[in-house]
Amino acid sequence: MATVQLQGIFKRYGDNQVVHGVDLRIAHGEFIVLVGPSGCGKTTLMRMVAGLEDISGGDLLIDGARANELPPQQRNIGMVFQSYALYPHLSVYENIAFGPRLRKEPESSFRPRIEAAARMLNLTPYLERLPRALSGGQRQRVAMGRAIVREPALFLFDEPLSNLDAKLRVQMRTEIKALHQRLKNTIIYVTHDQIEAMTMADRIVVMNAGRIEQVGAPLELYDRPANLFVAGFIGSPGMNFIEGEIQRETYGASLVCADGTRIHVQAPGIEHGSRVTLGIRPEHIVAGQGEVRVNVEVVEPTGAETHLYAKLGGQPLCVAAAGRLAVQPGDALSLQLPETRLHYFDSATGARLNQDHPHEQAA
Repeated sequence: MATVQLQGIFKRYGDNQVVHGVDLRIAHGEFIVLVGPSGCGKTTLMRMVAGLEDISGGDLLIDGARANELPPQQRNIGMVFQSYALYPHLSVYENIAFGPRLRKEPESSFRPRIEAAARMLNLTPYLERLPRALSGGQRQRVAMGRAIVREPALFLFDEPLSNLDAKLRVQMRTEIKALHQRLKNTIIYVTHDQIEAMTMADRIVVMNAGRIEQVGAPLELYDRPANLFVAGFIGSPGMNFIEGEIQRETYGASLVCADGTRIHVQAPGIEHGSRVTLGIRPEHIVAGQGEVRVNVEVVEPTGAETHLYAKLGGQPLCVAAAGRLAVQPGDALSLQLPETRLHYFDSATGARLNQDHPHEQAA
């Protein structure tokens, strides 16, 4: 296991700075997921930890020792890439053994490690096969086995499931999480898929435009996003956003949208006349009751849920209702937006306005 600390890390290509002063501490045995849209700097950041990219500024500490200038082979890191990078003419065993052979280790030393990794990854029956005889998931397990036999203190995964179909992605997510629980190594995992982040991470690091937007446990980010970007990125389907102006009234307040729609809210601590963006997750809207009325435009049955799409205040709205609703496009539908599930954001800065946790309000 290893601790990793990033202190003011930045990366510049000529005049173009792509990572801006990142500070992050990763504990022994922690599973950290870097998540964000394409081009946000997450892979560049991980490659700097691996030693595959030079660090333009700041300090990288691995187990408390500065590692900025250490070559990759001296960082005790195992890396698994998006592409499997297997040698097509070598068997599974020889692919996994390639690194130890390159380091001139005796076979009596590395063979037991390969056999143990193969058992762990369910690869024992395939050790003599060539990569072309394997499925995509099996090839990715071979790449993982190659990393495991190094016995690294730190694993780096760079979007390892991107080339797999949906069913295999779910299976491999479970296998990687189980692998971490067995080995207890520190893992930094990069993905643009927030479902992977939510299901696998001890903590998620949400990145945008080369900066960290928020760091926290998956449910912390889901329940209490720090800003509009995190709120919109975490959760599937994504959070609904309805922009308007808070108008204080005798009893409570209303969010008044541009088209005149009024949504009754409490808006605790938010001043009259403030421009805010109201956020609510599709699964937190109660369909079939309440004073909010919409006309359903699209119905998507998924089996476990029914997704309904409409407009509220002239803005798109998604409702994720449990079960199967007898609703058709064009139907009028009443909705309830529970106050304890509402998030308020400053429309200009995107920052969160209600500081108390939504579930604490309900307590």
